[in-house]
Amino acid sequence: MHDIMSEPSNSNATEPTLLTTEQMYRADQLAIASGIAGITLMENAGRACAGAIVERYPAGRVIVLCGPGNNGGDGFVIARLLAECGWKVTVSLLGERSSLSGDAALVAARWSGETIPLSDATVDDADLVVDAIFGAGLTRPVDGVVGALIERINASGLPVCAIDVPTGIDGNTGVCLGSAVRAVLTVTFFRRKPGHVLFPGRAHCGETLIADIGIPAEVLEDIVPTFTENTPAFWCSRLPHLSQLGHKYDRGHALVVSGGVANTGAARLGARAALRSGAGLVSVASPLDAVAVNAAHLTAVMVKPFDGAAALSGLLEDQRLNSVLIGPAAGVGGPTRSNTRVVLSSSAACVLDADALISFADQPHELFDAVADHEGGPVVMTPHGGEFARLFSAQVSGDSKIASAVSAAQHSNSVIVLKGADTVIASPDGQAAVNTNAPPTLATAGSGDVLAGMIAGLLAQGMPGFKAACAAVWLHGEAATRAGPGLIAEDLPEILPQILKQIS
Repeated sequence: MHDIMSEPSNSNATEPTLLTTEQMYRADQLAIASGIAGITLMENAGRACAGAIVERYPAGRVIVLCGPGNNGGDGFVIARLLAECGWKVTVSLLGERSSLSGDAALVAARWSGETIPLSDATVDDADLVVDAIFGAGLTRPVDGVVGALIERINASGLPVCAIDVPTGIDGNTGVCLGSAVRAVLTVTFFRRKPGHVLFPGRAHCGETLIADIGIPAEVLEDIVPTFTENTPAFWCSRLPHLSQLGHKYDRGHALVVSGGVANTGAARLGARAALRSGAGLVSVASPLDAVAVNAAHLTAVMVKPFDGAAALSGLLEDQRLNSVLIGPAAGVGGPTRSNTRVVLSSSAACVLDADALISFADQPHELFDAVADHEGGPVVMTPHGGEFARLFSAQVSGDSKIASAVSAAQHSNSVIVLKGADTVIASPDGQAAVNTNAPPTLATAGSGDVLAGMIAGLLAQGMPGFKAACAAVWLHGEAATRAGPGLIAEDLPEILPQILKQIS
């Protein structure tokens, strides 16, 4: 057991970089070119997986399901090492042993036990299943014998340890390709892949460990990855920091555009969030019919009356208003389109949310043209899936949520926050971050308005657009996690100070 649990080690904590399956293949090749034998990498991968299993489960009966490629090779290593630790191991192979090639054939030859066809595999007598059938590079639907076996495994309720990604999950997209294994533990190698953090793949992975199998980190200098998991390490150094000699105007002045008298709450939620995010001043630009109701509910947030787009333009002539949020309950239609154009003609950083996006659904080119002409700070758009489809369906391409968000960011020249349980933040330069800390309690009225206000507050303080959006999305999720069950949107801004204190 000590031999299994030596090096390389498992870590589930610290590596936010995401590699596509193509990039991971490149990492393997660069490691081999540096002098590390492929079979060494395979042995290390199997040893790390076996070690993770031994750490979590008492020795028992395990069936190791092996595919015809390198993922199956990892499975043969796992089988051998678990048998050495006293497990009763059954190996089941898709295809013939004689058809294995390369390193997979070499490690299969080191397995002295019986190997049965996958078509004969049964999990009835097993305590644990090891899924080493297909890895992250799967591109076709899983059906037939493999699909039927997966359905039996999922129905059995047995714990499953998946190698690399659960069979049936696309490593680049997280999409289920036909039947897909539901694992309680997934061990991947060197870095996670998008399919580990995007749904539904994330739900199929269970606990995900990253195994250090000896690939040197220097290979990333050649690969230059552009995708990451959204963690504070990615943006914390760019969070605004207070100066003892600072003034409130040094921390920016965010403006939130309110809807009419019947639709003012969303703007106030955004304004409160901007203030709690650290903006020095926050104002609500209020239509005349809503001034009284907004003023009655606001204290530290100021109210600035306006009547139509021309008056809003006049407000924005004040260069101290350096960040603007428009969209929450602003109303869908011509007035919001006009107000959004005015916002984009200012020098301020802009957050476009909800109604500011949907108002352009029938003529998205008008919005994109206005963004292209914008000469001020960054522009951030915050659509949920339905809004994204209405605004970008004819403009974007991509086979994953990441690829679609990046395409939209490039097409619109904006930072895109494509919201959901696996929110993707994308930049026009091709970078993307996938958020993983959002609890389901965020599915409550007004939480999106708070998020938009948080982004506006960070932009007001001069944080770069992409990093500001990433930070706000993570802080939003962390605040919801700390609030716990019963969360309402008003809770979120009030939790921000304690989080910012701890991470700043």
